[in-house]
Amino acid sequence: MRLTQEHKELQRTIERFVDNEINPHVATWEKEQMFPAHELFKKMGDLGLLGLTKPEEFGGMGLDYSYSVVAAQALGKIHCGGVPMAIGVQTDMATPALARFGSDELRREFLAPAVAGDMVACIGVSEPAAGSDVAGVKTTAKKDGGDYIINGSKMWITNSLQADWICLLANTSEGKPHQNKSLIIVPMKTPGITIEKKIHKIGMWASDTGLIHFDNVRVPQRNLIGMEGAGFMYQMIQFQEERLWGAANSIEGMMHVVNETINYTRQRNLFGSTVLDQQVVHFTLAELKTEIEALRALVWQATEEYVAGGEVTELASMCKLKSGRLVREVADKCLQFWGGMGFTWENPASQLYRDGRLISIGGGADEVMLSIICKFMGILPGKKKNA
Repeated sequence: MRLTQEHKELQRTIERFVDNEINPHVATWEKEQMFPAHELFKKMGDLGLLGLTKPEEFGGMGLDYSYSVVAAQALGKIHCGGVPMAIGVQTDMATPALARFGSDELRREFLAPAVAGDMVACIGVSEPAAGSDVAGVKTTAKKDGGDYIINGSKMWITNSLQADWICLLANTSEGKPHQNKSLIIVPMKTPGITIEKKIHKIGMWASDTGLIHFDNVRVPQRNLIGMEGAGFMYQMIQFQEERLWGAANSIEGMMHVVNETINYTRQRNLFGSTVLDQQVVHFTLAELKTEIEALRALVWQATEEYVAGGEVTELASMCKLKSGRLVREVADKCLQFWGGMGFTWENPASQLYRDGRLISIGGGADEVMLSIICKFMGILPGKKKNA
């Protein structure tokens, strides 16, 4: 899949924005463990960067998903993982189902402001006792007149401390776990919502992550996205875009660390030559670049099929799996070549080491990706029924 002139213009616009509006502040945001989401998102909204694939009638640009992948790759030039992840939540995790299945009224009230950068969104799927097992979520939304009454908790929620609304997955009936869930838009200032704490993570420091409790939270039933009971299916569709976006976003960050490692090892002397002259070093860096480009090709293969309307669950899962594992390999091997400097906090390899570890966990763990791939291969064992 070859990039058009429009793709390249978008890429250049985002890279300039990253250079001017994000990277100069990353060190401060990492130290403060928070970035100003409303301020940054408004600047991005003014440039049209938060609604690339969203309907034009709600402020979006109506482009195909290849533009989101270009954007994700360009945002990978941000010198930390937390800020691009938060942007991806806004553009490709909390809003796809709303854009695709939400009523016009709901999209005017919540999607349009998110596209404009006037509202910050978050996605509420994971819970203290249910992460990758989406079918196991316990949060409930029970009907009461024309409203839903929501009770439960959501954990590991990116953007939650700054969000204006959450796209919430909740059980709306007592039926089968894949057929009893719905996605509901819940304003975060609704009475009964409390954010118990900001979660202190080993990486992704610039991104705020919270534990949210819902205690008899009342929202109108018109906040339901699409059909009641279709939430699990909608979320699975949403996951495909999330996983493709995340894999695409990891590419430039890995290349940045490889290039910075080349620059550093070229300057460091060891046993009469440079560190880079050691065969194990330059061979390893060549292998890492090859693996990164292989991931890029896989991401574009999946994107091309997705844009064409194909089924990409297997390919998206492969992209997610490969991305998470490759980030860990690139970070670990490059960090080793930096020696003692690699064990310092400000080092680009150690930054990737800390931030990149989440990729194999968030949005479906590696083991879930392997199970999905095995299912498509026809080799996943079926559940045994009790005699």
